[in-house]
Amino acid sequence: MIALHILSYRSPKQWYYSTRASSLSKNVSIERHFPKDLFGKSDPYLEFHKQTSDGHWLMVHRTEVIKNNLNPVWKPFKISLNSLCYGDMDKTIKVECYDYDNDGSHDLIGTFQTTMTKLKEASRNSPVEYECINEKKRQKKKSYKNSGVISVKHCEITVECTFLDYVMGGCQLNFTVGVDFTGSNGDPSSSDSLHYISPNGVNEYLTAIWSVGLVIQDYDADKMFPAFGFGAQVPPQWQVSHEFPMNFNPSNPYCNGIQGIIEAYRTCLPQIKLYGPTNFSPIINHVARFAAAATQQQTASQYFVLLIITDGVITDLDETRHAIVNASKLPMSIIIVGVGGADFSAMEFLDGDGGSLRSPSGEVAIRDIVQFVPFRQFQNAPKEALAQCVLAEIPQQVVGYFNTYKLLPPKNPAVK
Repeated sequence: MIALHILSYRSPKQWYYSTRASSLSKNVSIERHFPKDLFGKSDPYLEFHKQTSDGHWLMVHRTEVIKNNLNPVWKPFKISLNSLCYGDMDKTIKVECYDYDNDGSHDLIGTFQTTMTKLKEASRNSPVEYECINEKKRQKKKSYKNSGVISVKHCEITVECTFLDYVMGGCQLNFTVGVDFTGSNGDPSSSDSLHYISPNGVNEYLTAIWSVGLVIQDYDADKMFPAFGFGAQVPPQWQVSHEFPMNFNPSNPYCNGIQGIIEAYRTCLPQIKLYGPTNFSPIINHVARFAAAATQQQTASQYFVLLIITDGVITDLDETRHAIVNASKLPMSIIIVGVGGADFSAMEFLDGDGGSLRSPSGEVAIRDIVQFVPFRQFQNAPKEALAQCVLAEIPQQVVGYFNTYKLLPPKNPAVK
């Protein structure tokens, strides 16, 4: 983050007003004082320019215009260091100050040039000052000194990593698979069941696992995936379970790669009885416990993704809402793939794209962590299309969480 405090004035006797902006940069926070227009108030804004290889100046950011205000405040804004100066701390940067006009003939107040190396010298106790110069005015008036003095009071640079930075920097993505074995899927021995394995060895559950899993496994270093079923009666007691390991090994529910999940599914299916109800909250809370433990990490080393494949009939909606709202505070995301042709309105509700999800008590999810995808929309599309849609929001959710808590990858990337 680059935080700047800018002060500009003509002379101590002239009218002035203050403008504040936060945050350039990787980020800038700016406060300045500009002379009042002769017949009214100025409408100032800033432009930041980088110099191209052929010597031309290219604008990379323009602030909002603060109109007719004696004490305007700009909203925070960001510019990547790479965009501003190609990551070169000694590359020249040009800053121009304008007075906005509705007809487009914006008046230049003044300009100055600097570098990030120079800006970094600024601190709250030791500002860096620049003369804001309008060359046309300086040429016309012998007495002209400047259009004000700009004082940069603070400059700070922080690293904001990309998804690739986190993955390449040692962040481990841990994927868990949950499969719906409730009675609403239909008797697996019947050809109209979603769990019926056709003569060619597939069904919608297996296809979804393959399509998504082949992409998922590239982001999981050890390729060992916990795989659970829910909503079935499980031997030997035949009690209904909502988080049983598909390999029937509670002490080691991990499957070796996507092929291991497929094998566990095929072995599990004939040994259980599909039942109900369809409760999502137990398996969400199961993964959330591991994600909660990872909040003690000092770096961005662990992130958890739960993939739930379901026919869409959900029973514990209130408990699931509560579980998701709690999970939104953790390094965790949830992907729901809906198979079959059931009513998926409950799934759409859990996906926060239409607005923030709330728990039954009214608590709002602090971020959107659920992505819902109806499988049958991709039946005739390439397998990669389903995977791309399913995983579309994961990168921004990973980056959003770790940036919020200012956690860097175990292997720190260079400042960009």
